[in-house]
Amino acid sequence: MDHRRVLGVDGCKQGWIGIAVGEEPVRAYCAARIDELVSLAAMDGELEVVAVDMPIGLPDRGRREADVLARRAVGARWPSVFMTPTRPALEAEDYATAVAINQELTGEGISRQAFALREKLLQVDRWVRQTSQRVVEVHPEVCFAQLAGAPLPVRKTTWAGVEHRRALLEGAGIVVPRELGGAGTMAGVDDVLDAAVAAWTARRVVTGQAGSIPWPPQTFTDGIACAIWA
Repeated sequence: MDHRRVLGVDGCKQGWIGIAVGEEPVRAYCAARIDELVSLAAMDGELEVVAVDMPIGLPDRGRREADVLARRAVGARWPSVFMTPTRPALEAEDYATAVAINQELTGEGISRQAFALREKLLQVDRWVRQTSQRVVEVHPEVCFAQLAGAPLPVRKTTWAGVEHRRALLEGAGIVVPRELGGAGTMAGVDDVLDAAVAAWTARRVVTGQAGSIPWPPQTFTDGIACAIWA
């Protein structure tokens, strides 16, 4: 087992939840901003890779190839993959304007759920340009499908879905503690498990086992490599 530290990150209502793997025991962190979260985790030891459940690399027009391929990879869980809005739409000040801009640039609008991620998405977009940390994008359902060898049949918000995902993680050597301290009071169960499987992928990136969709990554005018890893 490779014991180099990695961090899996997922958004939650209070900000961000992170699960650090590569040490005993698995540790959880929570912070309002992603830079604060990563700095907090790094205080306990160097992080080789940070895997984040948030789009990295924003399209100028049209759909990201990563999102299209991710929908195919997760089967019945395809609604969990939002089509990433274009950068001009995300930079709009209100939802109606964003929808109009995205419609012009892609031929489709933006769901309210996707637009609600705007603040976190732009936060990550700024952070990846400034950090020296190696950062990769993940999608938890793509990661779990890779871990299970097939798309998962049950939603993550159900009891069966939670238990299945937890068992998969434990089978991969990632045992999330029952007690997570303050992080456990701030994040939902699905947020914690999503961060944990992001850490599983980050570990695979370190060991050279992970692959990305697409390969090679797509690049837009922002110059950021755009691909989802698993």
